[in-house]
Amino acid sequence: MHLPTASLPVAVIGAGPSGLAAMRSLDRRGLSFTGFEKHTDVGGLWNIGNPASTVYESAHLISSRTTTEFTEFPMPDGTPDYPGHRHLHRYFHSYADNFRLRERIRFSAEVLSAVPAADGGWQLTWRDRGGEHTERFRAVVAASGTLHEPALPAFAGSFDGEIRHAARYRSGTELAGRRVLIVGAGNSGCDIAVDAVHHAAAVDISVRRGYYFVPKYVFGRPTDTLNQGRPLPRPLKQFLDKRLLRLFTGDPARFGFPKPDYRIYESHPVVNSLILQHLGQGDLRVRADVERLDGTTVHFTDGGSGDYDLILCATGYRLHYPYLDSALLDWRGASPQLYLNIFSRSAPGLFVVGMVEASGLGWQGRAAQADLVAAYLAAQDGEPAAAADFSRRLAGPSPDVTGGYRYLGLDRMSYYVNKDAYRAELARHQGLLDEPREHADAH
Repeated sequence: MHLPTASLPVAVIGAGPSGLAAMRSLDRRGLSFTGFEKHTDVGGLWNIGNPASTVYESAHLISSRTTTEFTEFPMPDGTPDYPGHRHLHRYFHSYADNFRLRERIRFSAEVLSAVPAADGGWQLTWRDRGGEHTERFRAVVAASGTLHEPALPAFAGSFDGEIRHAARYRSGTELAGRRVLIVGAGNSGCDIAVDAVHHAAAVDISVRRGYYFVPKYVFGRPTDTLNQGRPLPRPLKQFLDKRLLRLFTGDPARFGFPKPDYRIYESHPVVNSLILQHLGQGDLRVRADVERLDGTTVHFTDGGSGDYDLILCATGYRLHYPYLDSALLDWRGASPQLYLNIFSRSAPGLFVVGMVEASGLGWQGRAAQADLVAAYLAAQDGEPAAAADFSRRLAGPSPDVTGGYRYLGLDRMSYYVNKDAYRAELARHQGLLDEPREHADAH
């Protein structure tokens, strides 16, 4: 005889920031859960000792700690404005211990599949040192992250040197004495370029489009701590911030970058002005997009060429939830089409926490996603009418959370949101679930 679905625990897959936030939210609502972590510790990619981690030795937050940390659990006094991966791993350790989450996580447990059970709930199969196991759960929260599956471009021609994705890069010492071409000038590409100039024999960076470069400090303060009050209207913010950047970083085109063919904040900005300094010092060069490879020579689309030993591709990641059938996620194009980037329309009881990118959203934004999932599950138990109304809403179109920005039609931007618009919608939906309970408590 099977247990009723509502009495079963929720399965949370992943013990990085999003998974820990999901566990904390479920626990706060009194909901039973079991966490699954493929590796031996919490922290996700910020645990550089995790074989699946894609961070490198010089990796630091590109948002400041006060805009990134969990609100209810600030980082300890003395934490730098932009902490590195070691600070962050300790922080997640402390978070898990403080809320007693670790004892409810199955470590070294790789989830192989999660499928809807015929008699309700979900059937989860995982593998650990003891073999394969299958168990039934009430619901599944997929919180295994978005930066695990490297997106490696296909180049025309052949290369006699090494081609490597940035996911396999750890330290600038690996580049010692080598002629390095970095492909991609996003945040990771620029970080690695700054590492490389101190070790490599020569460094070039190949770019396809222009970028907006944001310094980490403006007026002596972390840049993202400015204007933390009422959001500026989009046109005014774009107008003012573009001119502020020009004041502090100058025109990147004078260093060889193409002019952006989009307005500021329509793609994720690069929070790194050191690369401009190194370009100004002649430590590296900007090259055009790669056209083809020939032996050790790379030919670029502007007719130029160069000889290299290593092509290091900082070309981002593809979303990857290998334990879920893509149809359960309503996957179309580059990403799942979920209500508010969280709720599956075709698979009730399936939620994704962490499949969201936004400048300045921070881990508290992921915690707000998790709070909404927990509120929905709690409403199913205590406020079934409110939960039913909410379920009907989930079947419809997702609210517009672009904030009026016209984001570039890139794969990595397919799940991008405006932080202010997204937070507002999460709060509004949270109110739809909590208000009936608060009204009943008042009587």
